[in-house]
Amino acid sequence: MSELHQKRILLAEDDEAMRTYLERALENAGYSVDAVDRGTAALPLLEDERYDLLLSDIVMPEMDGIELAQRCNEISPATKVMFITGFAAVTLKASREQPNAKVLSKPFHLRDLVLEVERVLEDKVSAQL
Repeated sequence: MSELHQKRILLAEDDEAMRTYLERALENAGYSVDAVDRGTAALPLLEDERYDLLLSDIVMPEMDGIELAQRCNEISPATKVMFITGFAAVTLKASREQPNAKVLSKPFHLRDLVLEVERVLEDKVSAQL
């Protein structure tokens, strides 16, 4: 994948082991990844950089993933949003509040994550045509 067309992902995940695991998997799949441990750390990056996808855990300290996605929609409306969560009730809330966002429930296989990320990013491309 050329640098010019490399998709950029902002990963917000408060669990360090999960964040490292996801970041490595996405980079191995050819994505450029910036990873932060909380939503409040993601906001300045969204303001200063351009991302194709915000991949966010929903339950995080300081600012949850749903609020982060709402702020992302204001700051960078072209950025797609995808949630990861281990809580079924939270999945329902995310689906109601961010109907265009994909929600992937933990546990998931890394291959499934990469496939879902590809699907979400392909939707973006077809929406621009």
